Amino acid sequence: MNAVQTYRYLQPSTLRAAGLDLQTSGGPAANPRFFSGFLTTPAAAAAGLLAVAEVARTRYHQPVSPASLDPVVTGSRERLRFESFSGCCGVYARMDVVPAGFDGEIAGHGTTNVDVNPPLREALARVGGIEPLHLAVGPDDLTVSTMEGAVVERKVPLPGRWMRGFAEVHVLTAGFEPRAEVPAAEATAFLRRLPGSSDRSVLWAVPAGRTLRLTSRPTPGAVCLAGAGRLAALRGLLRHARTLRVYGPAVRAGSPAVPSTWELDTGSLRLSLTLSPEPYRGFSGEGAALLALAGDEVIDDAELVGALLSWDPTIDVAALADATGLSDDRVRAALAQLGTAGRVGYDVADAGYFHRVMPHDAGRAERDNPRLVGARTLVEQGAVRRDGDHATVRSDDDEYRVRRPPDGNLTCTCRWWAKYRGQRGPCKHALAVSMLAEVTV
Repeated sequence: MNAVQTYRYLQPSTLRAAGLDLQTSGGPAANPRFFSGFLTTPAAAAAGLLAVAEVARTRYHQPVSPASLDPVVTGSRERLRFESFSGCCGVYARMDVVPAGFDGEIAGHGTTNVDVNPPLREALARVGGIEPLHLAVGPDDLTVSTMEGAVVERKVPLPGRWMRGFAEVHVLTAGFEPRAEVPAAEATAFLRRLPGSSDRSVLWAVPAGRTLRLTSRPTPGAVCLAGAGRLAALRGLLRHARTLRVYGPAVRAGSPAVPSTWELDTGSLRLSLTLSPEPYRGFSGEGAALLALAGDEVIDDAELVGALLSWDPTIDVAALADATGLSDDRVRAALAQLGTAGRVGYDVADAGYFHRVMPHDAGRAERDNPRLVGARTLVEQGAVRRDGDHATVRSDDDEYRVRRPPDGNLTCTCRWWAKYRGQRGPCKHALAVSMLAEVTV
């Protein structure tokens, strides 16, 4: 379901002779001001910001007219992060500006939308040279005081899928490992050899010396590349990049399609695209966050951990464990729970979580998930009957058998599990069994 969100900007974002002014909307304060300073690599930063904005206005599966969705910006200690999802929610883009990429002060901490309008995109496309570019994220004090009442409003459909996508992608990427690192020249040649945007096949990239080779079958160490044309947004940054790094979960022969992250690193910023397992699949329906949403103990842990979050570039799990008295595993589970409300994301390059606060309804990810709602209803109705490691769940007029094989992943006799075999998260019957186990342990 989409909601109509009103973005209130004091003025449009623009590129002036004095520098780049990005306007923010909402969040921790009205029109928060996050940063004012110089970008050390203006052409690379312009290309990265364009890429994030391009993903936000693109629907890769069943393309339609471009949307007009505003990327999200987070200001934190030593980082500026710009994030977006594609219109189909199958591509997650993020640009991280690291300390080497700016010369200035991050004056505020928080998360909000940033206006990247069509005239600004045209101006960014013309940025070149090596002279530093001044960047202001959010209105400065003078603008706030002199532009009172001069508000630019844009009402655009805000997909609920974005919120659900943020809830899912951090859980998926937290299980990724680095799989390959390719120098810029080889990365450029590899990306240029990829099939075009109309290709919907699922390929696999295998490290081969200094480059990657494509194969149609998964092998250990391979990275899934579903819909290779979805990497097109990386091409604008290639001439500035030093390396291409690729991340993904462990796979073996016969593995199903899985998500992957493709990241260009320029030394001053990182641009990453995370692809869903198949071009027609959006992250909003992957179901990876369901178990994090289902627990009772983890909810209390998340409240405790959430109260201690700061705006450090990477969240220190061990420090949080010491401060809360929880184990490292319980802290990680709490962070996964917080991520379902958009309060944390995951950075594969740092192999750690980072703090953000989405300017949207924190409870929506849970309310809008029909499997989770259905599972809670089954528990409340007493529909789950335990039998050791197995259980019988009565739903409507049918009974389903939920089993726990040696690998610990619940299986079910329902149609959902037969169709997806656990690839899109647990069914509502398995979720109900997990919830009851949490209560009775």
